[in-house]
Amino acid sequence: MTDLVITAANVLAATGAPLESGFAGEAIVAGKAVYKAAATEKWMLADSNAATAEARQATGIALNGASANQPVSVAKSGSDITFGAVFTAGLAYYLSDTPGGICPVADIGAGEYVGLLGLAKSTTVLAFRPQYSGVAL
Repeated sequence: MTDLVITAANVLAATGAPLESGFAGEAIVAGKAVYKAAATEKWMLADSNAATAEARQATGIALNGASANQPVSVAKSGSDITFGAVFTAGLAYYLSDTPGGICPVADIGAGEYVGLLGLAKSTTVLAFRPQYSGVAL
C-alpha cells in the first residue's frame, strides 16, 4: 500500500474548521487519521484492518504531533485540511491499513474495511468528510 507522504509541519485546518482538543492515547503525528476510543476518551490512530470496528472509523485528522497522554488538536468532519502532501484534485482518499495512513482507492487491499476520508479539492487540500462502509474488500 502506498500512503500519502505528509509533511507534518504543513498540516493546517482551514479557518472555521470544526476542531476538538483532547489527549493522545499513543504517539500521533500531525496529518494522521484518528478516532476517539470510547473506553479511554483518548485519540488513537485509525486503521482500516484493525480488529475492532471502532478503530476502523476515522473521525478526525490530528493537527499536531503528540506523545501518549499529551494534548492533541483534531480537525473533525467538515474541515478542509492542507496536508503538505500531493493529492490528485478530485480523487477520493481512504483510510489505509497503516495506522493513521491515508491512501487513494487503488491502494485499498483485500481484507481492509473501506473508510472514505474525503475528496481532494486541490493538489494540497482534502475536504475531510469521513464515511465508513463497514464492508471489507
